Amino acid sequence: MSLNDTPRANRLHIGIFGKRNSGKSSLINALTGQEISLVSDHPGTTTDPVLKSMELHPIGPVVFIDTAGFDDEGELGTLRVKKTQEIIAKIDVAILVLDDDDFTEEKKWLSELQEKEIPVIGVLGKADERENLGHFLEIAEKELGIAPILVSALRGEGLPLVKKALESTVPEDFQRQKILGDLVDEGELVLLVMPQDIQAPKGRLILPQVQTIRELLDNRCTTVCTTADRFSHSLGLLGQPPALIVTDSQCFRQVYGEKPAESQLTSFSVLFAAYKGDIHAFVEGARAIDGLNASSHVLIAEACTHAPLEEDIGRVKIPRMLKKRYGQELRISLVAGNDFPQDLSPYDLIIHCGGCMFNRRHVLSRVAAAEAAGVPITNYGITMAKLSGILDDIRIPE
Repeated sequence: MSLNDTPRANRLHIGIFGKRNSGKSSLINALTGQEISLVSDHPGTTTDPVLKSMELHPIGPVVFIDTAGFDDEGELGTLRVKKTQEIIAKIDVAILVLDDDDFTEEKKWLSELQEKEIPVIGVLGKADERENLGHFLEIAEKELGIAPILVSALRGEGLPLVKKALESTVPEDFQRQKILGDLVDEGELVLLVMPQDIQAPKGRLILPQVQTIRELLDNRCTTVCTTADRFSHSLGLLGQPPALIVTDSQCFRQVYGEKPAESQLTSFSVLFAAYKGDIHAFVEGARAIDGLNASSHVLIAEACTHAPLEEDIGRVKIPRMLKKRYGQELRISLVAGNDFPQDLSPYDLIIHCGGCMFNRRHVLSRVAAAEAAGVPITNYGITMAKLSGILDDIRIPE
């Protein structure tokens, strides 16, 4: 990935929902101008969700997600609908493609989308094939409370209206969200501490580091990068103390002990906790660490899936620190990727990764699920700071 690429996790996620053979795949192909999804007259052609990243003028970088029909049947159909259901936690905007006059299923899905405060755009696919349009529109607005946009994907009719509706439903803070928040001003000196250990991909930087560097450069900051073993040496080379030091969470204790008093300190994981989730919920959740005991049960959740590595922060370092404090009897469970328990009641604390591979909506859906279950939730970097005894001494972006 180059510095100019927009990661999928940072794109506006647009989910397309509807019954089988309602024209969802044709719509997404027409909107993207590409044959992204297989179009067929046979219901149930789309199985797993199909994702397509693109630039959609004037919105910018987006991801379209084509889902299986929510009226699918049979054992396989049930699995497809479950996959469609999971997409709701990840999207910022929904397009609901209407087909026949029976809106029973649409009502259920519309209610769930609105309950999660996801903007919904109604679209009548295959409008060129329908008779009695006026009657259909009247029923749709009466029963669903939305006025669908008439679209013919084959003729390209109605597509500009769909794009205009998408532009008007973009969440207000979507483009304003910044990784560094209020921690740095334009032109300041920032030092990044980035260990190149076994967890760093060979020849590359990890995504949070790349995105942070890019934002600093856009803010015209002087950005200096170093590794943990060269931290003190790098400080000596600078003509002044850096305004901000951003470190890998694993180096919190070392960097805190060696940094200039004038320099603010935070970590990449803390930055992404605020950028992708609810930083205040994570800080409050970390307070629950003090209340754990040997019989507690902790859930560690990672957004990405990878083979376990030596000294892995989520699989090794945090569990080791917790068990050192509370004993080997402490129960720790780990989930990765899209796996996340529906029943969170067995857990006393959830510790989530920085979420760099998830969009903000997805991370916030997990925070909401934890809050609904009454289970405190925090983040890797906040946890490392808490266990290192420096949580109150690091900067939290607003």
